[in-house]
Amino acid sequence: MLVHANLTTPALSRRAVVVGGCSAACVAALAACSSYGSGGAPAPAPAPAPTGAPGAAPSGAAPSGGATGTALTSTSDVPVGGGTIFADQQVVVTQPTAGEFKAFSAICTHQGCTVSQVADGTIDCPCHGSRFAVADGSVVRGPAASPLPAKNITVEGTSIVLA
Repeated sequence: MLVHANLTTPALSRRAVVVGGCSAACVAALAACSSYGSGGAPAPAPAPAPTGAPGAAPSGAAPSGGATGTALTSTSDVPVGGGTIFADQQVVVTQPTAGEFKAFSAICTHQGCTVSQVADGTIDCPCHGSRFAVADGSVVRGPAASPLPAKNITVEGTSIVLA
C-alpha cells in the first residue's frame, strides 16, 4: 500500500535560495554605502590643474616652478620631422620643425595599443593602422577617432624632460 505524505512546509527551490541570498547581500551593501559622506573622511580634493601649455616649451625654456621631472632624451636624439617613442613612460616625443618639440601619449586612442613607430610625419599604431600627426597628435588615418593626448615636456639645455 502506498501512502502519500502531505507536507505542509513548501520545499525551497535553488532559485529561491539564490534570489534570497542576493537580496540580503544587496541590502547589506546599500546599508554600508548610506553612511558615505556623513561625518566620515572628507571627499578627496580635486586634482590640481596642469601648469603651462600642453605639449612642449620652446627650446631652451626652463621648467616652470623649478621642479624637474623625468629626463627622457637629448634634443639631438629626436629627428626633425619625426620622433622617438619611450614605451616605459608611455610617451612619444616629436620634433615637427627644427627646435620645436612636442610630446603625446604613446597609447593609441582606438583600443589602447602602444604606438610602434614614427615615420613619414606620422606616429603609427601597429594594431589597426591608426596614424597621428607628429605636429599635433591629430588623427591622420583611422580607425582612431580621437587625437593622441598632449603631454607636458620642457627642454633644459639639450635635455628633454617629461614634466
